[in-house]
Amino acid sequence: MNAHFSFGPATGIGSLPGGDAREAAKTVTGSFDDFPFLAELPSRGPGADMIGRTAGLLVELYARVEPSGWRIGDRPGRDTHRARSWLREDLDALEEFTQGYEGQVKVQAVGPWTLAAALETKNGEAVLRDPGACRDLAGSLTEGLREHLAEVRRRVPGAQVVLQLDEPSLTAVLRGRVRTASGYRTYRAVDRQLVESTLRDVVGVQGEDPVVVHSCAPEVPFALLRRAGAAAVSFDFSLLTERDDDALGEAVEAGTRLFAGVVPGTDAALSDPAGSVMGVRMLWRRLGLQPGLLTEAVTLTPTCGLAGASPAYARQALAHCVRAARSLADNPE
Repeated sequence: MNAHFSFGPATGIGSLPGGDAREAAKTVTGSFDDFPFLAELPSRGPGADMIGRTAGLLVELYARVEPSGWRIGDRPGRDTHRARSWLREDLDALEEFTQGYEGQVKVQAVGPWTLAAALETKNGEAVLRDPGACRDLAGSLTEGLREHLAEVRRRVPGAQVVLQLDEPSLTAVLRGRVRTASGYRTYRAVDRQLVESTLRDVVGVQGEDPVVVHSCAPEVPFALLRRAGAAAVSFDFSLLTERDDDALGEAVEAGTRLFAGVVPGTDAALSDPAGSVMGVRMLWRRLGLQPGLLTEAVTLTPTCGLAGASPAYARQALAHCVRAARSLADNPE
């Protein structure tokens, strides 16, 4: 059973449009008084994207950009240096705009299985194909995250750092749906116990502090993530089906926080805040859960990252999450 953690009522997923780190940090800290996050700005290019950014965190493993994507290399090159430089820039901006702040701060990194599905070995196949390479990658990621989290705590000394592991490919890994380099076949499904134990090891890097696992893909494995130690699961609310009800109910009863993505991640007409959370209230009634638990169990977010949105809409979406969370708290019935 997971420890119970108190989270802010709303936050973002991670990515934002544009390339100005200071503007992004100003937007994030201005939007969320009690749960800001380290913004990611993938439009800057390779190394600022989610895979490249996390590849830059790896210890004693390096990756470079090839026409087919990111590939493991022998030594740190231009792409690794660029990824690390942009991360330092983003940390500088976060540090500047969180002076004196005390509370939760969320940072994001790609989880071990999505990383294994995205990174190529020297022969051009995914790391996912090689169990030994997967094990080495997870170990390198764990050490890199340990150093990264220590750096964030040093820069924002009043923060409880929340780690978000992005695992959009997790369901595909479990179901054998990750395509090979040729695209004509798929890699075999990875054993669920191995997936769970590897995630548990990476989650353990946080010690007593909480980890959120995020996936904006369908069929999120809520029960597996709960068993792996995730304190919260982040997902696109619009992709839920009634087949998810049992796992969701069990997760809530076990103390797992739900990060419900209810605000579109790309430019769209936004409904009133009460309308944005209507589905959450309906889910709660369907699960037979007490309305009073809603604000204790749910944090509201966009459906996924906002990198594909316009800057104006991204600001509106973050503000809308805050207003929707307030609506949920004021009227949970």
